[in-house]
Amino acid sequence: MKKWIVFIASILSLCCSVGRAGDFEDGIEAHYKGNDAQALELLRPLAQEGDAAAQFFLGRIFVKAGSVQNYQEAVRWYRLAAEQRVAAAQYSLGRMYAAGKGVAQDYQEAVKWYRLAAEQGDEFAQFLLGRMYITGKGVTQDYQEAVKWYRLSAEQGNEITQFLLGRMYVTGKGVTQDYQEAMKWYRLSAEQGNAVSQAKLGWMYTKGEGANQDYQEAVKWYRLSAEQGNAIAQYNIGAMYAMGNDVSQDYARAYMWFSLAASNGGRNAEKGLESVAKEMTPSQIADAQRMTRNCETMNYKNCE
Repeated sequence: MKKWIVFIASILSLCCSVGRAGDFEDGIEAHYKGNDAQALELLRPLAQEGDAAAQFFLGRIFVKAGSVQNYQEAVRWYRLAAEQRVAAAQYSLGRMYAAGKGVAQDYQEAVKWYRLAAEQGDEFAQFLLGRMYITGKGVTQDYQEAVKWYRLSAEQGNEITQFLLGRMYVTGKGVTQDYQEAMKWYRLSAEQGNAVSQAKLGWMYTKGEGANQDYQEAVKWYRLSAEQGNAIAQYNIGAMYAMGNDVSQDYARAYMWFSLAASNGGRNAEKGLESVAKEMTPSQIADAQRMTRNCETMNYKNCE
């Protein structure tokens, strides 16, 4: 929410004269209330006068699904704002080129616009530019360049690039392999609630990579991830209960988490179920199945 407020404030700073600012603000309010016809009526005159902020928001409105959706119009207005160095418009125009929406798909053009926005400090453009260097789309594949842009984005608090940068340190792509540095970035992402990073952090504590092996910490992070529906974390916490690693061995809880992981597509979860079921009576299995249904009803929260 804080980042969104800062973003809106930065866009407002680009807006028209004080005399027309009221129309701009009313247009934005109409857009967020779902009244795009009114938003277009208020913003189009400002955009036609060359107002960059209005041009950007017209692009957003035309991208939005609904009766006014028009990708070619979106590209037109994004381009006009992008040419006035509006970073959000440059990023958005890059996405249109990458997806081939309103224009022929062109990864080199996407990279061009991502770079312009990234050089202005746009964290999302930095993320996507880094990803282009990972995939080699529109540029020569270059893991070091990817790390460079991921880091710039991650240092702004972007939870996705924090996770991706952590993964680069685990694999040693573009950087020297460094589990402690990986754990640092996973933790920053995990503390923002990123379920994948929470599961990765739990795994590193399980294996003792980047920190001393600590099953209690592993369970803590697995549980936070599992409660968000992450199948890997659900499987791993089930395994912790099955083996009794820093938790009391509890086949019913292991069965519950394996079941949840299986329903979410978790690999090996069915095997885990079969393994613990062999240690349980039919009555215990029935109780565990009831626990599983209750946990699903509670959206994985407070299941224990």
